[in-house]
Amino acid sequence: MKNKFYLLAILLVIVNVSSFAQADRWQQHINYTIKAALNINTNLVKGTEDIVYDNNSTDTLRKVYFHMYWNAFQPNSSMDVRSRELGKNTFANRRGEQVQDWDARVKDRIQKLAPNEIGYQKVSQIIIAGKAQKLIEHETILEVQLSQPILPKTSVKLSLSFEAQVPQQIRRSGRDNAEGVRYSMSQWYPKMVEYDYQGWNTNPYIAREFYGVWGNYDVTLSLDKNYMVGGTGVLQNPTTPLDKEGNKVWNFKGSNIHDFVWFADNASKHISKEVRKGLTLHVYYKAKDAKADSAWANVLWAAEKMLPYMEKKFGAYPYPQYSFIQGGDGGMEYAMATLIKGPSLGTVFHEWMHSWYQHILGTNESLFPWMDEGFTSYAEADVSYHYNLDFAASSPFTNDREKAQIKAGNEKAKTALPLIQSGNYAGYLALAKSGLEEPMSTHSDHYNTNYAYSSAAYSKGGTFLGFLGYIVGDSVRDQILLNYYKTWKFKHPNANDFIRVAEKTSGIQLEWYKEYWVNSTKTIDYGLTDIQTGPNSATINIQRLGKMPVPVEVLITYKDGSTELHYIPLDLMLANKVNEGGNRIVHAEWKWTQPVYSFETLKPITTIKSIEIDPSYRMPDINRSNNKLELPK
Repeated sequence: MKNKFYLLAILLVIVNVSSFAQADRWQQHINYTIKAALNINTNLVKGTEDIVYDNNSTDTLRKVYFHMYWNAFQPNSSMDVRSRELGKNTFANRRGEQVQDWDARVKDRIQKLAPNEIGYQKVSQIIIAGKAQKLIEHETILEVQLSQPILPKTSVKLSLSFEAQVPQQIRRSGRDNAEGVRYSMSQWYPKMVEYDYQGWNTNPYIAREFYGVWGNYDVTLSLDKNYMVGGTGVLQNPTTPLDKEGNKVWNFKGSNIHDFVWFADNASKHISKEVRKGLTLHVYYKAKDAKADSAWANVLWAAEKMLPYMEKKFGAYPYPQYSFIQGGDGGMEYAMATLIKGPSLGTVFHEWMHSWYQHILGTNESLFPWMDEGFTSYAEADVSYHYNLDFAASSPFTNDREKAQIKAGNEKAKTALPLIQSGNYAGYLALAKSGLEEPMSTHSDHYNTNYAYSSAAYSKGGTFLGFLGYIVGDSVRDQILLNYYKTWKFKHPNANDFIRVAEKTSGIQLEWYKEYWVNSTKTIDYGLTDIQTGPNSATINIQRLGKMPVPVEVLITYKDGSTELHYIPLDLMLANKVNEGGNRIVHAEWKWTQPVYSFETLKPITTIKSIEIDPSYRMPDINRSNNKLELPK
């Protein structure tokens, strides 16, 4: 009978998968033609943009807006004030030490910038149909009051001229970073604000994330002939001709993307490989020594090795190139490229996986940072685990000592509980116990602490997917991620969109999961209370001590080595998850309003060796000390 129910559940998943279609949600579209020149002596960028903007919405637009990100890099800007304000807070780190709540990359550095070190962006004019438009500056947001509205389902052509000063590298963008890269050119051009089903997303640049309009970029860059350039898009003129001033001219094109980043340096190396027809991977890095050469070559090798797994697990990579670029201040994702501080593979996999969640799916990171950073953190852990397991020890760019360490770690993993997402879980549990947690529905820029934001977005967001595997089954969760990708790519999905895909795929009601995990800070804590003995069985009593109800699995291990997995579904699910294997006994659902649940074992207490709640460790229980009971021999 159990096998019949298991088969029925699998068939349900197959039927649901086959019924998926691309979600219907209108998207604005934009074509950028940008021509810009960088003066390496003055650090000024001057350029023009010719824009074709398609208003695919049902709304009439009487204004449009542009992001002017570099205006944040000025003393007393909103970013500067906010950074210094949050830095006054303290919190206890994992060692129990009180530390300042800085974003360590920013701190109070903006306040100390000299006039020739600040960043700025200025638009001198915007022309539509031969008429100059009225411009109003709001620091990092430029408001354009249109002389003629943009009607629904129509297009408009805009032309603008801009000038920008490249700031001393502070956060993501800038010049002369700590690794000596001359120019990390992100957020460098006036970028049109996204208008979606929620209206204009005019988020000022305070600290966090980005959101953009998908479209096509044709970018021409002119600068000193001794500089190497790489970034978003495919280089159209590999011979890079000189202009009349003797500067090199670089032309890049990219389609169906929502941002454009580039770097320029006069002492970097470039390696690349066409890893399959139509896809080339690039690595740009500072030329230092043979050790650096080996480490960065390993980035290219590892990326090629893991791409098939990433696509099988998360969906196809649709672009013709990707560039890993040493630059910026840590790791930051952009269309077809990332700026990374060094060749750490964890960062490499994390930033590349952003291509799926930040660029292909394009969730609004200001409103749903956990859907980008969290899902990416989950994928990073997954990809890193399988890289270490399958490829790391065979890399031609790791030395014998490193290979021995990798092999030893893999052997140890075989005998330990392999919770791949342990880092995400640990980060979330520390947050839950800190007293600083805020709901994940909090806007990225409005968390009370940097700690609460980063732990919620990355760790709790990553735990969301690990825990989802516990609720619906890991194999079903994996299918959910593929269905999510196929349904919502290039559509800006929100939290409810993901939950609906999960429900359709699993056949399980999951709105409760979103409400508890995303919109509250309620925690999970289940404990064994007492055991009542009987002649042929034992009655196990479990108490829900935390405020978040979840389905529960309890493993009974007998002294003869046999086991029973008791599965107690939650009534809010209105279904059971698939059997993930083994001898599973399904009990009546646990009503979420009831704090205590009891069930019987198949054998008497004298035969039981141990009882354990959540033997797979996928339930993020804040107190596992009451989860397991060892009985006397």
